[in-house]
Amino acid sequence: MLPEIWRRGGMLGPTFDDLLERFFYGGPGMERQSGAVVWTPRADITEDDREVTIDIELPGMKKEDIKVEVRNNVLTISGERKQERRTESPEGSRIERHYGRFERSFALPETVDDQKVSANYQGGVLTLHLPKTEKAMPKEVKVEVQG
Repeated sequence: MLPEIWRRGGMLGPTFDDLLERFFYGGPGMERQSGAVVWTPRADITEDDREVTIDIELPGMKKEDIKVEVRNNVLTISGERKQERRTESPEGSRIERHYGRFERSFALPETVDDQKVSANYQGGVLTLHLPKTEKAMPKEVKVEVQG
């Protein structure tokens, strides 16, 4: 049963954005600390012969609100999402604010060259490239067959 305020419709009724926000801000892995939502963004990790790639979903974030650092072979990505949405209509105005801090850390394998880590943020996805050390790169050794 919908609350009375939503059954009236109009500007006070739930929108698709409201449902998405409820899903993303109220789902598993979310908790409130000091009035702010703490969330854990999703990460996809892939590896090939040359590098490890980490894609982290950070929708709605600004590049300047994201911090990436490597310390003692630990890669840490942190930041704070600050969103405000204002809706104006003849019925009145509606302002919604959402704030959420996050931090993700990954222990880097010895095969990663932590001095050459690079990051690119585009379309709400932070892509981290972690090149492997020269020692970790596959090498082909020709063996001469005697006979």
